[in-house]
Amino acid sequence: MSVASYPYQLQPAKVRLEFVRLLPISLFVVAFGAAFGLAAIQKGLEPLQALLMSATVFAGASQFAAVDMWGAQVSVLPLIAVVFAINSRHLLMGASLYPMLKELPPRQRYGVLLLLTDANWAVSAQEYQSGRRNLEVILGGGLALWLAWMIGTLMGVYFGRLLQDPQSLGVDMVLGCFLLAMALGGKKSPRILVAWAVAAAASLAAYWYLPPHTHVVVGALAGGVVGLFWLEKKPV
Repeated sequence: MSVASYPYQLQPAKVRLEFVRLLPISLFVVAFGAAFGLAAIQKGLEPLQALLMSATVFAGASQFAAVDMWGAQVSVLPLIAVVFAINSRHLLMGASLYPMLKELPPRQRYGVLLLLTDANWAVSAQEYQSGRRNLEVILGGGLALWLAWMIGTLMGVYFGRLLQDPQSLGVDMVLGCFLLAMALGGKKSPRILVAWAVAAAASLAAYWYLPPHTHVVVGALAGGVVGLFWLEKKPV
């Protein structure tokens, strides 16, 4: 099947627009990139190794977890398990975007997913709920976030001691507030509100009683179950 036969075509102008759109939140990503760069150096990684990890992995929480387990002898299987647990939410994020992703050629589809993050997924998912298809934010916004993460890592490797504790400046709350704003600004209906309530309750319970990082996946699955059994009626 040729590329032209796929109904969704990425628009370069819109990709550039979404790149600029996510630049403000990307500034806060720089701070955490700097914290990661410093943590990596303190754990014994070479500057080039830290930069390569950020360039190829591009997963903040997972990189911090991997560095925390780093040492003279690395337990590979526990490391893989922890990273998978933290990043497993991407399985659900990707699934939620599938109605749009399936309309892209495979090469573009998987290329776009390499830049999937919580922030650009939230924007795309919110707009999809409102009837707008926007995969350009995954690509353009993801590039902005990746670039910010790389700049932050570079700063952390060489100047990280200037920002050893980004939480003290409150920047750790920025992404959470951004995602909450996306959720509150999205489509509202009894079905969606119930799904959010169930997801929140399940996530809190998992946070208190289950292993670390599992609350994200548990909450998403619980909300998804509500959506699965409470289908919206299609307009006649």
